[in-house]
Amino acid sequence: MTTHHPYGITGTRYRQAKLIWDHHRMRHEVRPVDVAIGLGSHDLGVATHAAGLYRAGLFRTLVFTGGNSPTTRARFPRGEAVHYREHALGLGVPDEAILVEPNAANTGENITFSRDLLAAHGIAPASVLLVSKPYMERRSYATARKLWPGAEVLCASEPLELDDYLKSIGDGKLVLDMLVGDLQRVIEYPALGYAVAQDVPDDVRTAYEALIADGYTSRLIKP
Repeated sequence: MTTHHPYGITGTRYRQAKLIWDHHRMRHEVRPVDVAIGLGSHDLGVATHAAGLYRAGLFRTLVFTGGNSPTTRARFPRGEAVHYREHALGLGVPDEAILVEPNAANTGENITFSRDLLAAHGIAPASVLLVSKPYMERRSYATARKLWPGAEVLCASEPLELDDYLKSIGDGKLVLDMLVGDLQRVIEYPALGYAVAQDVPDDVRTAYEALIADGYTSRLIKP
């Protein structure tokens, strides 16, 4: 008998998604750094987690970066970074600790524009903490290592497992589409010069190919 996970995901698909979810998580040990960068997205949990890390004293400067995308415009009409800043202010982060980069439209621009904004404020960090959605850690790490090779890069995200994230989003198809789309970028972006190459274990790649065959394709980049 086929078992089902909540949100319409079969047991097999859930196990495949869990392999990819676990691969995306870098699970870095977070420690004090020069600056943190909150990468804009549909997920306000990024700003929540960044604010908590600031309050824990792990950095003095926090950049929020991101404009709009088709998936965030309705939720964050003034731009991802602007809404992230407002949320962080409400969580006790002082205004003088936050820099806003409101124009980035992809992860490469998130990194490059944030680096340039920091430079314009006389900040040249040796260590950077990227705060992202849980399944975006590996891709953001690979992107920063390529575009900002002089900085030590750590990654952090809300300490959620796949079950928690499914509940927070409430749309299993969307979550699996996003997991697959991010892994495609991890695999293909190095050849395009957008990121450093990383090993993808065989079982993770097999799960990825199976989910594509099952139609989890809405977040794939087109050839």
